[in-house]
Amino acid sequence: MNDTLTKLQEHLKNISVEEFQKEWNEIKKMKFDDGVSVNDFFKNQYNPPLLEWIEKMFEHAKQKQWYETYWFFDLHGVISIPDYRKIVKEINYYPYVKETLQFLTNNRSDIIMILFTSSYPDEIKTYINILEKDGIHFKYINENPEISDDKGAFGCYDRKPYYNVLLDDKASFNPETDWKPIYDYFVNSEYRPNPNWTLKTVEKYHK
Repeated sequence: MNDTLTKLQEHLKNISVEEFQKEWNEIKKMKFDDGVSVNDFFKNQYNPPLLEWIEKMFEHAKQKQWYETYWFFDLHGVISIPDYRKIVKEINYYPYVKETLQFLTNNRSDIIMILFTSSYPDEIKTYINILEKDGIHFKYINENPEISDDKGAFGCYDRKPYYNVLLDDKASFNPETDWKPIYDYFVNSEYRPNPNWTLKTVEKYHK
């Protein structure tokens, strides 16, 4: 594998970005001596920035003894491959989206899942029905009523809803590469917050 990887690195040094884009579909099919494709090798090596934040966030939540954490999931471009047709309303999942969201729904009651979308109300109803049939549950849509200025004391959330994690393609989330490592993280993680920990609403940061 090392010889093949070295040759590949040397080749990539000598080509332009445009040439790389043209060659990538062929390059990723190449296989190392052990049969692992270049595409799979780099996927296994990839650690998305969001995953680093998730680990950091959970460590902070553990120190503060927060049970719930709040996660906003953009719909189009994160959960579903965008389709701008107005006739068909369907969810075309990216790889590992369904598995990840089903796992969180069934195994992580501490993670409050919130759908983040600019879809029209009638479209949202259709999407929610599809998600529910697929065993995926979002507690809220475009809001987080559990954290507000009236209930908590560490910010004003009258207009900006509170969240711990945001999955949005416009916030650099790449659905083609980021879902698999996040799924692997949750399946293999032993971390579970203590259900007896307090809510964020007892924080006394500013009052």
